[in-house]
Amino acid sequence: MVGVTGVVRDRDGNVLLLRHRFWPEHRQWGLPTGGAKRGETFEQTVVREVREETGLEVSVGELVHLRSGFRLRVEVAYEAFYAGGGTMRLNAMEILEARWCAPGDLPEGLLEPHRRLITSSRGKVGRGGEGGVEVGGVVEAPQDPPGLGQHQV
Repeated sequence: MVGVTGVVRDRDGNVLLLRHRFWPEHRQWGLPTGGAKRGETFEQTVVREVREETGLEVSVGELVHLRSGFRLRVEVAYEAFYAGGGTMRLNAMEILEARWCAPGDLPEGLLEPHRRLITSSRGKVGRGGEGGVEVGGVVEAPQDPPGLGQHQV
């Protein structure tokens, strides 16, 4: 599974945060996030997830995060820019609230990895070539499944 996150900023540098219905109550705030569908680019996933969750249209910028995650999950994050397209309509099945926040005024209950994404990617939307991509992480199974030889994949 590939989880894709968008660090969506408006013209003033504020970040779009969503209070997710199905996330634990004490940490419901986070960035627009969802699973990539088969045949979809990760950039298309960001655009689709933001549209599905908020009704807003965004353009996707640079890759800012790529790493292995929990169990078999891969985590990917891109900068994205909201320039005014679409109308805010929350998907009530998934999202309880949406808020534009200044990077220095983030809410309590924001997922710590999303807080780090916001801080590390600050101001890099649309400039091209600036900043770096966090790439890392290795996920290892606690033990190999029975019968897995050293040359099998």
